[in-house]
Amino acid sequence: MSGLYKRSVFVFGLVAIGLGIALVAETVAAGGGSTGYLLGALFVALGIGRLYLLRRR
Repeated sequence: MSGLYKRSVFVFGLVAIGLGIALVAETVAAGGGSTGYLLGALFVALGIGRLYLLRRR
């Protein structure tokens, strides 16, 4: 894998985790809602999964 690809995947993983945390925080601030919690958790899982697969190679 090229260095640029690895860096791009790493940044994408971090951005996905950040978006997930922001979604959960915004959902808490707005008073809750299952959709916000679900999407936030899925974004965090997506970011963690990308970072895990990147480190595994």
